[in-house]
Amino acid sequence: MKSIIWLGALLVLLGILGFVSPVFTTSQTKNVVNLGDLKVQSTEHSTHVIPPALSVSAVVLGVILLSAGLYQRR
Repeated sequence: MKSIIWLGALLVLLGILGFVSPVFTTSQTKNVVNLGDLKVQSTEHSTHVIPPALSVSAVVLGVILLSAGLYQRR
C-alpha cells in the first residue's frame, strides 16, 4: 500500500479516538528535595482536552487522503 493510504487511515483513527476520549490526564513526578538518602518527590497531574474541531478535521483530512490514495491506485 502507498504511504498516503496509511497516513489517511492513521488520521481517521486518531480523529475517531479524539471523539471517543476527548479528555486525558497525564502525571509527572519531580524531585523536590534531595538530602543524602532522603528524597522528597511531588507528582503533578495535568488534564488535556482535545478540541472537537481538531478531531473533525483529522477525520476529514484522513478521508481525503484515503480517497486520493485509492483513486491513484486505479
